[in-house]
Amino acid sequence: MPQTGGERVGVYPGTFDPITKGHADIIRRGAKLVDRLIIGVTTNMSKNPLFTPEERIAMVEREVASLELDNVSVVGFNALLMKFAEKQGATVIVRGLRAVADFEYEYQMAGMNQQLNAGIETVFLMADVSLQPIASKLVKEIAMFGGDITPFVSGPVRDDVLARIDKVGRMGDY
Repeated sequence: MPQTGGERVGVYPGTFDPITKGHADIIRRGAKLVDRLIIGVTTNMSKNPLFTPEERIAMVEREVASLELDNVSVVGFNALLMKFAEKQGATVIVRGLRAVADFEYEYQMAGMNQQLNAGIETVFLMADVSLQPIASKLVKEIAMFGGDITPFVSGPVRDDVLARIDKVGRMGDY
């Protein structure tokens, strides 16, 4: 849906495998910065996802619905981010930062994206201090070794992760 009538459209892209409380925080805050925020769920098979793209889209849609934000939608994509953003009529890419390591990677990506389309700005939001350590990769690792992921994801996401791990098998002695 291209931009219309001065509407400010933002895209918050990610793999969301699984969506965490940190992601939800960025969604909630990012939604305040734009008229319409599109959560772009990318396939990104290089990250070896636990969930299929369709499962991740459904999970993100459920979490977004629980936030009760009427200006947020969820769209799956398997394309270059800037092409996806252009197609959505976005003028802003929203990215969350947890630590210095995130900044270095995101800074490089923002520079490359600017080379591809200088008309789309990247906005960085610092994760809430209490949520900064949360990463989807770590949530999966903790769950795989039988740890409690309740502090990092919503109850329904925890249930999804545990059900999937029951199928693929746990690791280690717990």
